[in-house]
Amino acid sequence: MGPHDSDQLRKLAIVPAYNEAESVGLVVRDIQRHAPGFDVLVVDDGSTDATAAAARARGATVIRHPFNLGIGGAVQSGYKYALAHDYDIAAQVDGDGQHRPSDLEPMLHELHTVGDPDMVCGSRFRGDPGYKVPLSRRIGNRIFSMMLTRIVRQKITDPTSGFRMTNRRGIELFARDYPHDYPEVEAILMLHAHRLRIHEVPVRMNARGYGSSSIGYRSSAYYMVKVLLAILVGLSRRRPVPIDDLSGDKSDTSEADAVPASPSGDEPTKRPAEG
Repeated sequence: MGPHDSDQLRKLAIVPAYNEAESVGLVVRDIQRHAPGFDVLVVDDGSTDATAAAARARGATVIRHPFNLGIGGAVQSGYKYALAHDYDIAAQVDGDGQHRPSDLEPMLHELHTVGDPDMVCGSRFRGDPGYKVPLSRRIGNRIFSMMLTRIVRQKITDPTSGFRMTNRRGIELFARDYPHDYPEVEAILMLHAHRLRIHEVPVRMNARGYGSSSIGYRSSAYYMVKVLLAILVGLSRRRPVPIDDLSGDKSDTSEADAVPASPSGDEPTKRPAEG
């Protein structure tokens, strides 16, 4: 697919947000300004502030969770929405303002021109990250990077980046099965397990302007241990059959039918009809 064909595709920016009333409106505005071809969906993950109202005031579509599910649940709700509404491209953009929507168009270009990847990940560590990354984050990222590079057999420099864009194959996969605890790292394992291709592109990010990160200095060591355990569990857990395999061998449907329930408690997203 050539870059000019992307104008014909339906594109969605998924913005997970939890108590981001001060920043989410600016994020929506910047997506509309720098990537006007993208529709904007804000997933309000049980916020207790005016996050939903701020997003709607800027013209975004809003899904509200009745309580906080965590980043994985919020992002999967976005992918379920993308699948149900027939989007071809979905991008994840954090609601805290750290990701730069001006990078969405270059990421879209990469998705369609270089090696035909299924997901493009924005990496802070393929150039100038744009802000001073805390030492604890850099150490943790280096450890995860070395592990994932060995597992997936390609260089992964920023496995904890949530700034990502995927095609229809990625949307279908993540709508059916998405890690909830430490999704950025585990999602790379999922892509590898389902034989989907990953590319990284250099991006610059902003320091958080409002609020505070859920991972502080005190919890960094605990976070690293938990993510390492999640990687080990992720390597061994069973997964739904890749969609491309469903039209082939139908002899074992136990995993293919094990579609997880929607984080909001709705019925599971149905698998696309074969053929």
